Order: sequence, then C-alpha cells, then structure tokens
Amino acid sequence: MRRIIALGAAILFGSPFLSAQILKEFEKKVTEFTLPNGLHFIVVERHDAPVISFHTYVNAGSVDDPSGRTGIAHMFEHMAFKGTETIGTTNWSAESKALEAIEAAYDRLEAEQNKGPRADPAKMQALEAQVEMAIEHAQMYVVPNEYPRIIEENGGVGLNAGTSYDSTQYFYSLPSNRAELWFLLESQRFLHPVFREFYKERDVVQEENRMRVESSAQGKLLQDFIATAFSAHPYRNPPGGWPSDVANLRLADAKAFYEKYYAPANITIAIVGDINPADARRMAERYFSPLAKRPLPTARLTEEPPQPGPKRAEIDSPSQPLLVVGYKRPDEYSKDDPVFDIISEILSGGRTGLMYQSLVRDQKIALEAEAADTFPDGRYPNLFLFFIAPALGHSVEENQKALDDLLTNFQAQTVDAQTLARVKTKARAAVIRRLDSNSGLASLLAANYATYGDWRKLFTSLDDLDKVTAEDVQRVARQYFVAPSRTVSFTVAPRQPQARSAREAGGTQ
Repeated sequence: MRRIIALGAAILFGSPFLSAQILKEFEKKVTEFTLPNGLHFIVVERHDAPVISFHTYVNAGSVDDPSGRTGIAHMFEHMAFKGTETIGTTNWSAESKALEAIEAAYDRLEAEQNKGPRADPAKMQALEAQVEMAIEHAQMYVVPNEYPRIIEENGGVGLNAGTSYDSTQYFYSLPSNRAELWFLLESQRFLHPVFREFYKERDVVQEENRMRVESSAQGKLLQDFIATAFSAHPYRNPPGGWPSDVANLRLADAKAFYEKYYAPANITIAIVGDINPADARRMAERYFSPLAKRPLPTARLTEEPPQPGPKRAEIDSPSQPLLVVGYKRPDEYSKDDPVFDIISEILSGGRTGLMYQSLVRDQKIALEAEAADTFPDGRYPNLFLFFIAPALGHSVEENQKALDDLLTNFQAQTVDAQTLARVKTKARAAVIRRLDSNSGLASLLAANYATYGDWRKLFTSLDDLDKVTAEDVQRVARQYFVAPSRTVSFTVAPRQPQARSAREAGGTQ
C-alpha cells in the first residue's frame, strides 16, 4: 500500500488535527482480534506486493530472568528455533527418551557437585563423561537447522529473533501464498517446544558472551557501566546472562520460564502485508487456539533505590580510551518521555547535533560523540546515555569536562525555535521511515500494543513530540542532568605492577 508514504509525509509535516484524520484513515486498514486464550493479533492489509511480514512480541525479557538463572530468556529464544516434535528430528519418540536420559545423567552429576569439598573427583569425571555421552546419543536424532531451512526454502527472508531487557521478539517475512506455513510453524514451536540441543546452545550462548563482551572493550565497558549504575534493578544483568549463571542453566529452567512467561495473553502478534484479515483470523483460530490459556505472570521486580550520589567505574583495557556517562531518568510511561527524545536529537542528531559540533568538529577532542535517550531499555526507570570515543592524544577526563561544560550551557539557555522545529521533524521522520516497510510497521505495532495497550500510541506519540516546548527541554535537562544521578565509566590502560623495592627483592638499602 504505497499510500502509507503519502500518509507518512502528511504526519511528518501536518498539524495534530491532520494526524488525527490520518489515524482514522489508517484504522480502516487495521483488523484486531483476541483469541479466547488471550493471544492478541493486529493485521494490516498492504496489497502492493505479494509479501507478508510477521512479528511475534513476547512481553518478557532478561529483566524476568530468575535470580541465579540470568540468561534463561535468551536461552529459550534459541530453543524456539530448534523445531517441533515433527520438525528437526528423525525419530521424536526415541529422541525424547534420549533427552530424558541427558537430564537423568545431569541430575547425578549435580548431586555429586553439590557435595562441595566432599565431592569425589574421580566420580565427577566419570559422571561428566556420562553426560557427554548422553548428549552425543541424543544428537543422533537431530536434523540440524531444519526449522529455519523450511522457512528459507519457502521464500522466507529476515528470519531472526532478539532478547532485550524488556521483551523477546521473533520475526520474518514470507510470500503471501505461504502465509499458512507461518501459522503452522509459529504455533507449533510455542505449542510443543522441544528443547532439543539445549546444552549445545548453552555453549553457543557462552561463546557469544566471550565475543561480544569479554573480547570487546566497548562490550565490557557497557556491561560494567550498567552493573555500576543499577545496584538492585534487573537492568544491571546482561541480556545474555552472567557467565557463571549460563554455565549452570538446566533444561528445566527453560521449561519453567516458558510456562510462566509464554502465556498467550503475554504475546502480541502483528501481521502486515498481502493478506486478507478474514483469512488471517481463520488461520489464527485454527492454529493458535490450542495454546492453553494461562494466567499472566506477576510483574513484581526489585525496585532501584534512589542513587545516593555520583558513581564511577574504571575498566582496564589496552584498547582506545572510551567514555560512557549516564543520568537516571524515568520510564517510557513518563510525561517527559518525548522530551528526552527531543533532547537526544538536539545533542546527538548527526552532524547538526551539539555534541558532534562541539567535541568532534570544533574542539577536535573526540572521534565519536553520541547520546541515547533510553538505555538499556524503557519499561522501567533507566538512563540517558552519552558515549564518547576520545581522539588520539586526548583523554577521557578532557572529554568529560567538555561534556559537562556543554550540558551546563544547554541547561542555561533555551533552545531556539528553528532548532526545535528541525529536531522534531527528524524525530518524526525516523518513525515514518519504519512505517514504509512491512517489517518495520509490524514491529512498531506489536511493540506499541504490548507496551501501552494500544497500537495507536505509534501515531499519538508523534503528536506528543509536537507538544514539546523549549521550556520543557530546559526543565528536563536541569532536573535530570545532575551530578547525584550520574554514573561515569571509562577504560584505562592496564596498570603495570610497581617495581619491588630493594628490600623486597632481597637487596640492601
């Protein structure tokens, strides 16, 4: 439906009244329904190309990982690609028995490990060998990657998933004449999850952590920065889990997470493209109705206590110096949320952003200077983030002072009308660009419904941006960019051990 481009342009440059008119027009293309089990569907017709994008949004992420079991949300995401009782196996009956044998062997190993210092090393070694043998036996029945292969052989593109702090999302696109295949495959992997290759995937997740964090100066810096900024809230835990937790995850942990958080009422599915809504509903009822209705999980998380003062963390790294600064801010439900969006554009909107102009272009003390209005996620109070890569010969201290000076000036002066209008246009354009693609629109619709209870927030949020005033920008900057709520983290060159004194070396003074 090419009309969405015209609608987008009108939303971009039009008045709030015009936006309301366009929303009414867009609503005519949207069909919503909820199955008796609670699973909600949003369907948008776009018949300009024979393609459909599917987006499944699960309202559960790493913040929901149980204590001591961080990484389990991410692990289940991996399990969801392992197929079903009929896809990915040569003999499910035999494979299921082999999977049970793995768990029995692992139970015996854990029982011995739990003896602590009284554990028998020789017995431990033998039990570890039994676990490995059981895993190898179960692998005999696996058809590797059959689930994604079926999708790709039927023209599927963009097959992927992601676990963030607040959600887990699964998405891809198919030719419209393969729509029913999606309903079959997506329903079956949540109706009958098989958890095959769990321990193999656990090793994959551990390797991902080594590559993205342990072997990356930026990854290590951000992980330690978040753990410093948050002392209690689960945002302090990495989405992939802490290595020691991941190493001890069991299949039962993944099953428990699935049972609690993959309740149909905790899932939103958006479908955008060349599909008839009546057909979509018929197939949804046929394939997804068998999912049993379950209660929504309780949403009780440890609250972050008030920050008592500035925090600081140094991370040894031989790489180029990096600086991260974060200020505590409220969640995305706050009335000030759109103000933070505007501030981010003013400070970090490409080459017109104040950070680039001051630190990179004029002072030439930074190679890169960016801001993010929401970090690491938005459902709970989070951080407004600044990231700076100092230029050669310039220090993190120099850059931090320059950032402090920039923010002080920003708080002292109201933004001019021309700048405010420009950044509003850019912020709205970023949303409009995603509306143009089926996959982008499906993602936005599902996320807005799951987060706010209404996909229309996607459109009304654009009006919220228009309402932001220069006084709002100055007020929020003064209220939140303050030292007591600040966390600073940076890399430093590893310190060399000091030479031992002559006395310590055995010499004389």
